[in-house]
Amino acid sequence: MTPLKFCESRSKTSLAASLVFFQSIVRILYIPRMNVATLDLNLLVALDALLQEESVSRGGQKIGLSQPAMSHALGKLRDLLGDPLLVRTGGRMQLTLRAQSMRHPVRDALERVHEVFVNDSFLPASSTRTFRIFMSDYASNLLLSSISKAVQRSAPGIRIEVHPWRGLPADSPDSRRIPDAVVACQTRDLPGFYRQRLFTDRDVCVMRAGHRLHRKGFCLKTFLEAPHVAVAAVEFSADPVDTWLQEVGHPRCVVVTVPHYMEALHLVAETELIAVIPEGLVRAYASTLNLATKAVPLEVGTFDEYLLHSARTHADLGCSWLRELIKACVPASIGAHIDLRTA
Repeated sequence: MTPLKFCESRSKTSLAASLVFFQSIVRILYIPRMNVATLDLNLLVALDALLQEESVSRGGQKIGLSQPAMSHALGKLRDLLGDPLLVRTGGRMQLTLRAQSMRHPVRDALERVHEVFVNDSFLPASSTRTFRIFMSDYASNLLLSSISKAVQRSAPGIRIEVHPWRGLPADSPDSRRIPDAVVACQTRDLPGFYRQRLFTDRDVCVMRAGHRLHRKGFCLKTFLEAPHVAVAAVEFSADPVDTWLQEVGHPRCVVVTVPHYMEALHLVAETELIAVIPEGLVRAYASTLNLATKAVPLEVGTFDEYLLHSARTHADLGCSWLRELIKACVPASIGAHIDLRTA
């Protein structure tokens, strides 16, 4: 069979199966419009039990109803469907022909109702879901390696897609644009999103080990006149450090601007440039890149990184698992050097 004929055959088979299911449901619910509007789903449960057990008493036991209550449900179903469903033949009850034809469609219908109304459990170890995380450049460099390792250990079938955080319209009608989680320095609430502080960090001045300024006194004039590499990440129009320094009247000497923190760290490690980088990120790569730090000779304060998620994903068990995993991946050393009472 050629691939084209195989696809046509498979398409026809799928269409035929769909038509059979649709026709079965129509046969079940071919009831006057008024009755359908007031149909109690409990009757569908009772009907399924009666069809499976072929007995009023056993059917009632299966779903926790007394025999009188099950008999009452059978009476309602007979009126609704216009068919006796169960009839006595000799010494036992038997399904009518119509009741027999409804056994599988009724079970199918109940399973689909269950899928709609019941929030199934999420099992990370067997899940094959894809989660979308929007992250700032800083958060990605700091956390992504740990997140990836944690997922591989506990949920090897799960796929993680990481996108740069540029801000997101909270009321976007396109669900494909809604992230499962966001990690960013988003200090303001977004309508339709939950926000919680993930950790607190601060900026430090970083340079290569052995830099001429590392062993010398480091005053404000020396700091400002030294050649700097700035980081204008995609979520900012300029390096926030320069925006702040301009506001306080102390512009620095920027000779290179890059879009990512890791580019800045590599430049610092290989040149005489210095940079102002979040301390948590510097600590993570100081040993590998042979970096040294100095305190910025200005009161730089601290900043918070936040974990956000859409209200649409708040009750989803998989997204809840993802949020807990992200929180567990925050290094214990982050913020340990900061007095949070005064931050």
